[in-house]
Amino acid sequence: MTHSSSLCDLSAVALRAEIVAGNACARDVMAAHLARIDACNPRVNAIVTLDAEAAMARAALADEHQAHGGALGLLHGLPIVHKDSFLTAGMRTTYGSPLYRDFVPERDSLIVTRERAAGAITLGKSNLPEFGAGSQTFNAVFGATRNPYDLRMTAGGSSGGAAAALAARMTPLADGTDMGGSLRNPASFCNVVGLRPSPGRVPQWPTASPYNALTVAGPMARTVADVALLLAATAGPDARDPLAVDQDPARFLASLERDFKDVRIAYAPTWGDLPVLRDVLQVLESQLPIFADLGAKVEQACPDFTGANDAFQALRAQVFAVGYETALRQHRHLLKDTVIWNIELGLTQAPATVVQAERDRAALFARMHAFMQTHEFLIGPVSQVVPFPVQEETVSHIDDTPMHNYIDWMRSGYYLSLTGHPAISVPCGFTEDGLPVGIQIVGRYRQEHALLQLAHAFESATQHWCRAPALPN
Repeated sequence: MTHSSSLCDLSAVALRAEIVAGNACARDVMAAHLARIDACNPRVNAIVTLDAEAAMARAALADEHQAHGGALGLLHGLPIVHKDSFLTAGMRTTYGSPLYRDFVPERDSLIVTRERAAGAITLGKSNLPEFGAGSQTFNAVFGATRNPYDLRMTAGGSSGGAAAALAARMTPLADGTDMGGSLRNPASFCNVVGLRPSPGRVPQWPTASPYNALTVAGPMARTVADVALLLAATAGPDARDPLAVDQDPARFLASLERDFKDVRIAYAPTWGDLPVLRDVLQVLESQLPIFADLGAKVEQACPDFTGANDAFQALRAQVFAVGYETALRQHRHLLKDTVIWNIELGLTQAPATVVQAERDRAALFARMHAFMQTHEFLIGPVSQVVPFPVQEETVSHIDDTPMHNYIDWMRSGYYLSLTGHPAISVPCGFTEDGLPVGIQIVGRYRQEHALLQLAHAFESATQHWCRAPALPN
């Protein structure tokens, strides 16, 4: 029997193997993680709604199912936390907003349905900023989520509770969403893995904006193999999502091993000309030789992101207006200033601004497609900064460059969102102050499996994910 205190340190793939082999049962695994939550969550504040009794009951049912010879799902017996923007029937879903403080939905979001159908067991809900706005996880309902590697710092966002829970070993799996970096930024800040899949790879339902290609749902975990496992369980077509990709998700169960000899990789240290903290660049540059060791050919090159910033801001504002105009009209006093600003921008921007944004997005995709024909992968920083103090709502400046709004510092994330190409954040090392830094790897259009293979190769060579935060057991 695997010792319960070590169960929380195992990857999801390893945990499932222990359960299948009979070395541990779902109840052992769940009890270990609940004990870890009890020890760590009061300081980190990553999981904001917890139902330990229901989780243990479901674990008992999973063990009974296995004992009777039932077929085991991809995620059999594995604990998971759901981002508090995903609907969970019978468990409150707040969106981090006082407006939904006591909202208990009657249905699950599709991703939750698929995770449970694959055998995952819900632990609870992970914290996020109000309506997922910004990459700093704090709200008026639950407060701020702290970074397990330095409790004085933010865990990032908007899937910050998910990243912090993973880093603190409170769960082996988590889900999240990403519009401008919300799966990648917190992964970078917390030394875990966050994959932004292609739009439609993980169908979204229900949603106020079914044709919105900026926001995607995706997996988070501590290892690339775990992310691939969760992607296999949640991807696949669904007729209720008009953007859903009609491909067999079993492709993500294929081997992650690959020979990268002579594969061309472009390195974009500043994504063109963005301000990036030297601490970030030092960590990335120290790890660049890994790709050469894998046989790849790395050269400094970057796509042309002309127009990307204004296009993203305009299209994001439109999504906010579609989703939250009613909330603004009826409950303005309950919304934070940055959410109000984003909604009003969407409602008041000139039609010509949106027209130009669509033109610029089309041109960017064409340039990105051409660039990726000569480079199979593109790498660079996930975030332009390192984790910053949790008391600071956003980044006001990077070195001497002022930021003009609450997401201006996230361009290294949302430039890539606009292209629609899959991107992943993988642990890349730590600053001299012990703060995590992730590397962003971008793949060709809809080529998530190849992307996962390079991410896995880098992870295997570096093993940065094994460095756990110094929190109580």
